[in-house]
Amino acid sequence: MAARSGDLADDGYAAPRLFSQGVSYTYDDVIFLPGFIDFAADAVDLSTRLSRRVPLSIPCVASPMDTVSEAAMAAAMASLGAAAVVHSNNEAQAQASIVRAAKSRRLPFVSSVPFFSPSSAPSLNEFAGYEYGLVTEHGDSLSKLVGVAVAADAASHKVSVPVSGYMLPAPRSASASFDFEQAAAFLADEGLDYAPLVSDDGEVIDLITAKDVERIRSYPKLGKPSLGADGKFIVAASIGTREDDKRRLEQLIKAGANAIVIDSSQGNSIYQLDMIKYAKKIYPEVDLIGGNVVTIAQAQNLVQAGVDGLRVGMGSGSICTTQEVCAVGRGQATAVHKVSSYAKDHDVPVIADGGISNSGHIVKALSLGASTVMMGSFLAGSHEAPGTYEYKDGRRVKKYRGMGSLEAMTKGSDARYLGDTLKLKIAQGVVGSVADKGSVLRFIPYTMQAVKQGFQDLGASSLQSAHDLLRSEALRLEVRTGAAQVEGGIHGLVSYEKKAF
Repeated sequence: MAARSGDLADDGYAAPRLFSQGVSYTYDDVIFLPGFIDFAADAVDLSTRLSRRVPLSIPCVASPMDTVSEAAMAAAMASLGAAAVVHSNNEAQAQASIVRAAKSRRLPFVSSVPFFSPSSAPSLNEFAGYEYGLVTEHGDSLSKLVGVAVAADAASHKVSVPVSGYMLPAPRSASASFDFEQAAAFLADEGLDYAPLVSDDGEVIDLITAKDVERIRSYPKLGKPSLGADGKFIVAASIGTREDDKRRLEQLIKAGANAIVIDSSQGNSIYQLDMIKYAKKIYPEVDLIGGNVVTIAQAQNLVQAGVDGLRVGMGSGSICTTQEVCAVGRGQATAVHKVSSYAKDHDVPVIADGGISNSGHIVKALSLGASTVMMGSFLAGSHEAPGTYEYKDGRRVKKYRGMGSLEAMTKGSDARYLGDTLKLKIAQGVVGSVADKGSVLRFIPYTMQAVKQGFQDLGASSLQSAHDLLRSEALRLEVRTGAAQVEGGIHGLVSYEKKAF
């Protein structure tokens, strides 16, 4: 029997009422009450938009951080139906090159195998852990491919020997436009252990091996990739708000970036408004994402300036200390709901940036009005994240640092915090390390399955359905006490092993 309308008053609060009490809530502070299930979890549709005109199959975005998003992450995320925002903590030319590298292939990885010239005599260290190296006339990707060097052969020589003395003839090349299944079929049909990937204009893009095929086949099946109108992977990129960023913007557009994120810790500034107006005037066809914001007032200024998306979050990341240092910010659950409630009336998708530690946080962010979630620490430590693994206290880890850390600011990220012209630098982030998570190609599909099950429990068969339930006030919430949060987690055990899948 259907519940009477009067009974609903005893079942939690509608979001507008809960978030209008002057309390700043995080994701862990709130919990959704269950809805009615009349569909299977696998039927949940998570398709969404990164910005007005950029569709995604799943609502995940990799943060523009130099320990998270470069070419490997961008290719992997796009192959999963998600997207990455390539960081700008480097020279504009280098950032544009990363965008081109990710967009130049249809495979779910970027291996970055080394290139050698025939006269070079590489040591084993120069293979950087790769089994093979590509030999081209001039030792770069733009010159003619002449052979393949095997790391084991280089190691077998006690003295330096030119690679031309032991390289193998170049096998037949595969097209860089091949997707994973086409490349796998090519290797099988040709009976090859590896094959160079070469673009239509002759550039040597990468190398695919039979081991790569075996590894990727062990992961969950890839879904619908994120592809632009040109059939290439969707890749976004970030810029700052300084005069030099206008030239960076030009290079990124030429490289094919599908969306541009203006990367500021506090987006409600004259600098960002001026950059938005400039970018929309010169490149009206490219979606522009503004932020970061946590209030309706901030969002209103950026929307009126012309943004196609909003990035929400200030001080909520695991390596961000903005709230502690500057006493400014907002609990992420409150921020996402408040900004989304305004942005929906202007058809501006919201990216919930920061505070994501588990699949439940993703469910909460999306159900509170976000169209996507942006993740840093959640993806850091993965195979696709930049950097090399090291061992710390017996654990295999990768470095992860906030873009407001002093270490990152020495590379140029201080402009993000409007501190590039200051004599004294104040950190708003830390440097740390994250345990090896394996490949995003493996754990993101499992995470999305958990999100689907969360939506099923809410009675939402799609992301749009969740938003509709929120706005109709059928979706009810309550605040969790500290004891309730403990009860909702693992407790009362002497020991346990926690595995998500």
